Amino acid sequence: MATVVEEIESGADERMGKSVEVLQKTFGRLRTGRANPSLLDGIEVPYYGTDTPLNQVATINVEDARTLAISPWEKNLIPEIEKAILKSDLGITPATSSDLVRIPLPALTEENRRDLAKQAKHEAEHARVAIRNIRRDAIHHVRELGKEKAIAEDDAHRAEDDVQKLTDKRIAEVDRILASKEADLMEI
Repeated sequence: MATVVEEIESGADERMGKSVEVLQKTFGRLRTGRANPSLLDGIEVPYYGTDTPLNQVATINVEDARTLAISPWEKNLIPEIEKAILKSDLGITPATSSDLVRIPLPALTEENRRDLAKQAKHEAEHARVAIRNIRRDAIHHVRELGKEKAIAEDDAHRAEDDVQKLTDKRIAEVDRILASKEADLMEI
């Protein structure tokens, strides 16, 4: 019966890992003072009737520390790319030339940096809550197995401890990622 407990633990660990991955992707979209192509992740452009991620219809390059250059594979996409960027909640305005869309990123003010740090803390708290919910589900499942006498009481307690250790490890990982992002945001 230890395999059932191991499945619960590995499933919980996998789901907690996905919560951390989602947090990292979310932080990748948070704007810092530097140009980063991941800033445009999540922007979709209409392409032959289908909304397609921007990085699948164009090449995104970092021109300099504060400028991204988008080179679409088809020139007729330039107006669509421009509209999609303006509709996004990034608060940036593209500059279009004949075959290129440039995105100048203005320097962040101290107030903008603080707001972004608050947003990062908020996203990290969402990740922590998701991890705790996964822990709650895993422990509930283990306790149900214990009540049904499918596993020994000692095994149930050991499994609960293991799930708690996984939770502590993943929350520490979230805290480390948050500290890194906050340092990145507050850097001038």
